[in-house]
Amino acid sequence: MLMDCYDCSRYSRLEMKNVNKDILTWLEDIVEENNSHVEHKEWKSKYNSYVVYDYEPFCTDGFEINLVITSYDESYLHFIKYLYDEKISMIEYLNQCIAV
Repeated sequence: MLMDCYDCSRYSRLEMKNVNKDILTWLEDIVEENNSHVEHKEWKSKYNSYVVYDYEPFCTDGFEINLVITSYDESYLHFIKYLYDEKISMIEYLNQCIAV
């Protein structure tokens, strides 16, 4: 579902840079569950700033995933960011436990 943005001032925006591709599906589900929408998703080359795709390239190595998430209520965006940060923290913690 693509939102028509004839009055973009009514939307709050959250830009997320370099999203981990392993949790991208989880994040998109969380966004949908919290009355929000992924307005834009791009794969940007880490090595050449001119290479940007709006679809997943056949080889995602060397690319970072950037998202723009929109919502009518900014509190949803804060909650999504909180959940994402907590998930990343937990993954880092568990990786440290495995390394020990």
